[in-house]
Amino acid sequence: ATPETAWTIPEPLPPPKPMPADAAPEFEVSTIKPGKPEERFSLLVGRNGLLTTTATSLSDLIKFAYDLHPRQIAGGPAWFETEKYDLTAKPDTAGLPNVRQLKAMLQKLLADRFQLTFHREKKELSVYAITVGQTGAKLTRNESNPNGLPGFGGRGRGSFIVRNATMAEFASVLQANILERPVVDQTGLASARYDFTLTWTPDASQSQPGGPVTNAAPASDNPDAPPDLFAAIRQQLGLKLESTKAPVDILVIDRVGKPSAN
Repeated sequence: ATPETAWTIPEPLPPPKPMPADAAPEFEVSTIKPGKPEERFSLLVGRNGLLTTTATSLSDLIKFAYDLHPRQIAGGPAWFETEKYDLTAKPDTAGLPNVRQLKAMLQKLLADRFQLTFHREKKELSVYAITVGQTGAKLTRNESNPNGLPGFGGRGRGSFIVRNATMAEFASVLQANILERPVVDQTGLASARYDFTLTWTPDASQSQPGGPVTNAAPASDNPDAPPDLFAAIRQQLGLKLESTKAPVDILVIDRVGKPSAN
């Protein structure tokens, strides 16, 4: 007789313990090494707050830390976008940081390890504004962790899975990774957090300067292809992405250097 096999289903992990909301953490230990050519960009935060990145440029780190589009950064050196780094940084406070705490820690690291100093200016730029469409937003509210970090993933260009994100955070990721202009949140949806999936056919003309260029065929050439990004946001999310002009913050780099030794 064949012995019965007992299968044990592992218990789900408990929710990560958040850092105290009033904590002002810093990265007490950080390691920065040259990235490997075969690596792909990633930026992950572990349950214990450990930040790990691969193939990230100084431009990537500043964009994330200060919620900026590349057009909102001026004065960067020649290696600003081309030199890639792998970063590991451990906070000095236990728990999972919220978005504000994570960005504040990274801002301090950029000042300490890259000697980053800058000033801000205002400039009117061509932007994309996100607003709510006439039929109303088609978004699923996430109330599981109002102070938690958002999650962004996908299956390559043209696929975007969003979890526990505000519209401002969604706009920030669109401008940092997908679109060629800054993106401004004008939905009026305040700090509510949402889950949704967005699927579209990428358009090379919307890629950021120096960013990846897609060879995807236009949606009209393939009847089964998803719509373009503008139509997908309208149809799938009930939102509008419109071209306009608006005054935005510009971060002007005064001084920066290659990372100090570990």
